[in-house]
Amino acid sequence: MSTHEKIDYLEFPAKDIEATKEFFKTVFAWSFMDYGSDYTAFSNAGIEGGFYKSELHAATENGSALIVFYSNELEKTEAKIRKAGGKITRSIFSFPGGRRFHFSDPNGNEFAVWSDKNA
Repeated sequence: MSTHEKIDYLEFPAKDIEATKEFFKTVFAWSFMDYGSDYTAFSNAGIEGGFYKSELHAATENGSALIVFYSNELEKTEAKIRKAGGKITRSIFSFPGGRRFHFSDPNGNEFAVWSDKNA
């Protein structure tokens, strides 16, 4: 259900739509609906969005916003990301309020995962 003047949808670039779908299904249990060969929409992510065919990628070094996931078990989420082919780009570190790490998906898009739980 859309809410007036609230963030409603996110879109990300993807070089490989099929690899993207497999990665996010495996790690985060997202669901996908294809709209042709150059676009797929995702759901079951806390917010809906999609991936569009592109050679570009989203990363904070390029000025992109950082999407941050939450995990009750940070190390287990990190292991799932590694096993599914994600790349850890910044190892787990502490910050006021918790711990987090950064990773890239198969397209090179940067994300982070944080937790307020201790190891």
